[in-house]
Amino acid sequence: MAVTVICNCGTRYELKDEFLGKLVECPKCHAQTYATGQHKAPLSQEGLEIKDPIFGRDKFLLRQKHFAISEKYYVWDERGNKLLYVERPAYVLRNILALFTGIISAIIVFIILAIIAASVKQGTALEIVLWISAIFVSLFTLFAVATVACKKRHVHFYLDDTKSQPIMKVCQENKFQMVNAYYTLVDNQNNVLARLRKNILYNLFRRRWFGYDPQGSLIFIAREDSIILSLLRRVLGNFFGILRMNFEILDKNGNNVGEFNRKLTILDRYVLDMSADFNRAIDRRIALALGVMLDTGERR
Repeated sequence: MAVTVICNCGTRYELKDEFLGKLVECPKCHAQTYATGQHKAPLSQEGLEIKDPIFGRDKFLLRQKHFAISEKYYVWDERGNKLLYVERPAYVLRNILALFTGIISAIIVFIILAIIAASVKQGTALEIVLWISAIFVSLFTLFAVATVACKKRHVHFYLDDTKSQPIMKVCQENKFQMVNAYYTLVDNQNNVLARLRKNILYNLFRRRWFGYDPQGSLIFIAREDSIILSLLRRVLGNFFGILRMNFEILDKNGNNVGEFNRKLTILDRYVLDMSADFNRAIDRRIALALGVMLDTGERR
């Protein structure tokens, strides 16, 4: 039985079945890909064909733009061609204003409660309770107002850095993230592609992300490559780059289908490799969104 391979350049060629799952080279453009035995374009989680050649590959190179207020990335292919531009705005002025608003609100609340506390008899238990309440209520007001006034930091994917053609977006669902952080990946038509979740408390020991389809079924788990290395990173940091954080990506059955690794370079460079996902069980749009969140969402 022959294995049919369709290259991103459109060339279609057949190989012997012994090449199934192996890295092969296109006879026309010489691009390398894995022979998966597919006879049509890869499918998304909704079962629709992904005709965009950007996501018809298994490897993506990410490089973060340094000395920028907002977090910005360029996505490249293996041959050095730019594929996408990614940006997560910082909204510095907006968030400074939110903090200032919270501080002013806290001061006003404290003054009101202080006046009430000063009006009661000095040295009484009620006066002590009122002063303590004034402090804690003011701090809560500061936090609540600043949180409400700040802006959520969504992650935007564009075709290039002109930002004229949006591709998809990772939406931050909650401003205050105590135990779980939730994100929703949507396409440029606002159709939900996947939902991402991480447990902040569990991340103290080993960082781990979960991906779900729009119906809530598990798609993958991404986690730090080793529990031992993750614990060492908590104590030693990246130790001059030796303990740099890498992730392994598992499908819903626990099979290793990909990895997201940081390369030891002067500038941050990451490689998302989904070559082990022979059946393309994970939509490459979701995989790429995950790769970006494994960096910006973990402040690496």
